[in-house]
Amino acid sequence: MAGRMTPATRLARLLSLLDGAKTMLIVVQNNPDPDALAAAAALREIANQSLGISCSVAHSGEVGRAENKALLDYLRLNTRELESIDLDRFDRIGMVDAQPGAGNVKFDPSVRLDVVIDHHPIRRETRSARFTDIRSRYGATCSMLWEYLNEARIDIPVRLATAMIYGIRSDTQDLGRESTRGDVEAFLGLYPLANARVLGRIVSAPLPHSYFSKLREALDKAVVYGNRIVSDLGELDSPEMVAEAADLLLRAEGVSWTMCFGLIDGWIHLSLRTSDREGNAGKIARNLGGRRGFGGGHQALAAAQIPIPNGRNRRDVRTMLRGLTKRFLKATGGVGEKGSSLCR
Repeated sequence: MAGRMTPATRLARLLSLLDGAKTMLIVVQNNPDPDALAAAAALREIANQSLGISCSVAHSGEVGRAENKALLDYLRLNTRELESIDLDRFDRIGMVDAQPGAGNVKFDPSVRLDVVIDHHPIRRETRSARFTDIRSRYGATCSMLWEYLNEARIDIPVRLATAMIYGIRSDTQDLGRESTRGDVEAFLGLYPLANARVLGRIVSAPLPHSYFSKLREALDKAVVYGNRIVSDLGELDSPEMVAEAADLLLRAEGVSWTMCFGLIDGWIHLSLRTSDREGNAGKIARNLGGRRGFGGGHQALAAAQIPIPNGRNRRDVRTMLRGLTKRFLKATGGVGEKGSSLCR
């Protein structure tokens, strides 16, 4: 239904729902990425400028990547730890760039949300929210929030415009992946308002030595199966490196699918990427997540999280990872190819 609404109708419905509130909590995904952080800041700007609502932004996990930390500092967005928050203290609760019941957000799906704005396929738990705007064809949630800001005639601050540009760029790989006309229009509308010099500094933020250590491990362990690459990153502190490795490995010559995974706090975190226009990474990720885990995403990129049952030793975990690899290979063309090291 949201997809048939005009920008004016969406804005009117959103503001009508928020009207009368003094406080709002905006929840984003665990270990939030640039699109999530900038979209949360955009919703905060709309609520504050239109209705004077004071907003807090919360998430589980950490902001790990150097670029994301630089973005957070530049935005001056003081996020809070979701687990430490009393939800009853807020008049409204919203969620952006994530949905209740998904594996990438620690939020009780039984709690009814007031607002959910996201660009991933809709989940059953999301339908209970009082206001939803789910547009899975969009490449970034920031593109959707730009439409609200534009319709509300809000003067977008330079910091916010810069952050939203980076959110769109990172989620669509500079409009080259999973982007629509809406993403292009948002980018063109925001870019004249952004600080290009700061944007460059964020993109090239200094990386810790541990980043290169994990990157080397991802390359050393990358195994090629025909047009597919699988890499095991081992134990990690955050899942961000898994997605980054999957993006990088997809650039290998002759490769159209990548799957990378790492182990974090008793969970297997897995990222899929594909350049195959007929592929469906989101469907494969849901299947890999299974009944005990979570999975989903878009045509070209997706993720899954699978819990490791208590009591499992390293050999058991190795068996689980081999099983995931076989299922991935079968879903993307068969298991007949003999694996060979990428870095010989």
